[in-house]
Amino acid sequence: MQSSSLANPLATVAQLETSGSQLDGVPPDLENSIRFAGAQLTQAAGILLRLPQEVIAQALVVFMRFWAGGEGGSLVELGAEQVSAASLYTTTKLSAWPKSPRSVINAYAYLSTLPSLSPPPGQPRPETYYVSEGTYQTRRTLLFQAEQRILQTLGFHLHVSLPYTLCITYLQALDVFSHPRAAELAKRAVAYLNTALLSPQLLYLTHQPSSLATAAIYLAAKETGIKMPDVEWWEVFDTDREELGFLVVGLLSVESFAEQERAKWQGRKIPMTVEELDAEMKRGSRDD
Repeated sequence: MQSSSLANPLATVAQLETSGSQLDGVPPDLENSIRFAGAQLTQAAGILLRLPQEVIAQALVVFMRFWAGGEGGSLVELGAEQVSAASLYTTTKLSAWPKSPRSVINAYAYLSTLPSLSPPPGQPRPETYYVSEGTYQTRRTLLFQAEQRILQTLGFHLHVSLPYTLCITYLQALDVFSHPRAAELAKRAVAYLNTALLSPQLLYLTHQPSSLATAAIYLAAKETGIKMPDVEWWEVFDTDREELGFLVVGLLSVESFAEQERAKWQGRKIPMTVEELDAEMKRGSRDD
């Protein structure tokens, strides 16, 4: 991945063309389903652990980076749930909101008992969810092993620049906050930045934060009806028309992809462990 001190490392063309999972025989559509489910799981676990969205976003980018390219991690060797937990745990260690292994393990154990990733009201706090000592010790070892694998695969480069602050700065530069619906625009723009984290097109791995923020503002302005300058204002923020168009299409496509995934799986569990993936691939080969 290319990188600089002022920007995120971006995935190369070669890294986007294949992955360690595909080299190990995982079909691309199945890999996309598992990555998408793993990203949703990471988001849900971060919320349960009461982490700021910025920390969750960093963990999501680390999670996605891990699978990129032929030298990246493979779902045949490490399950998406294990990598999700390790990405979140490792990211919090570098933040002002570190979480203990037990808290992370409990959160994932709690989520595994739910029919969906939206906890119903009145459920106990994940920190108090019971995991037997033997199970905890086993899962802690697996958590540490996955953490080491992530660090090795990414070359210990865990820095993630996020577009949230840029988004607000750009809105200020565009003098949007004088508009009565400015708060709604800002809220919608941030929502698009969160949506981009789940993109099967890996938008956070292919575009810099400045472009992501610009595209989010463009869409939010269209939806709220707030008029932007009559010039190609996005170029001021280092985004050309072609890139803006690609990102707009990518952001708008996430919702339809999510709907397709729900229809595709129809309540069946998406394989989040190595064992579940093996069973799914055997089932798929029998169906063929």
